[in-house]
Amino acid sequence: MISLETLKKNVNNTIDKTDFPELGEKYEGKVRDNYISKSRRTIIVTDRISAFDRVLCSLPFKGQVLNQTSSFWFEKTRKIVPNHVLDIPDPNAMIVKECKPLAVEMVVRGYITGVTSTSIWHNYQKGVRNFCGSALPEGLVKNQKLDKPILTPSTKAEKGSHDMSVSREYFFEHNIIGKDVYEQVEKAALSLFEFGTRLCAKNNLILVDTKYEFGLYNGEVTLIDEIHTPDSSRFWIKDTYDELFSHGKEPQKLDKEYVREWLAQRGFIGEGAIPRIPDEIRAEASRRYIQAYEMITGNEFMIPDESQNVIERIRHNLKVKGYLL
Repeated sequence: MISLETLKKNVNNTIDKTDFPELGEKYEGKVRDNYISKSRRTIIVTDRISAFDRVLCSLPFKGQVLNQTSSFWFEKTRKIVPNHVLDIPDPNAMIVKECKPLAVEMVVRGYITGVTSTSIWHNYQKGVRNFCGSALPEGLVKNQKLDKPILTPSTKAEKGSHDMSVSREYFFEHNIIGKDVYEQVEKAALSLFEFGTRLCAKNNLILVDTKYEFGLYNGEVTLIDEIHTPDSSRFWIKDTYDELFSHGKEPQKLDKEYVREWLAQRGFIGEGAIPRIPDEIRAEASRRYIQAYEMITGNEFMIPDESQNVIERIRHNLKVKGYLL
């Protein structure tokens, strides 16, 4: 496991942006820089971190963690649902099929928790007992396991805007997605969550909740973006959960919630100026991302050669594979 001291030394050795015009038209997401050509899409996963639908700063090695974690899960789940991966030419890069994205994020929740305005716990505290079409009983407490996982779909907001949690009927009423395709996506999301829950449990992790994004490739529902990463999912340490929960304490977390909570404690939940995030918080967040990767995959995270310019490494690897001239 990489030490905190090493991570602190690398807080400024991060990828904040990329510029590869040869790869195609650029679309910059909150975390991923997408380069779109006629036949494929190249995704460069930067070290940017977002929360409350705002880009905050960057974390050392975060992009590599996300890309390699997703690569692991895409390979493990390809028999459940097709995915968009064609090649992984670099620790921070992924070559994928160009799919038509579906305007829905499938959020699956196994526990009642969260600090964002779209979280199930935030809404439950306000008295909501029917969340996105799922009935919730009285008497639930924060971080409690639900009787069974529930789907709480969300709209996909443009960068800088906020997602909105809605019921499945919302997508039909607004002609956003057809019922047949939606039901395929719904089935895939629940199957992926079940598989992820089982695999994580074997590795002393709880897959608390997650989001999935899908697209259509030649008319077929296809998993895109990322899967079961510390950005898109919440992970808790399994063997300490019961005792901590019984004493009303927060679980041990290995995900972006650490940063969200730090911000929320300072009054930031998406509006106004973003508080400056200290280097020690950025390093600790990175440590948790790396620990999640190692526990999920069983692989040691290999730190890149710090003397090598990461952008130049990506460029070199793309050239070697023939994606850049």
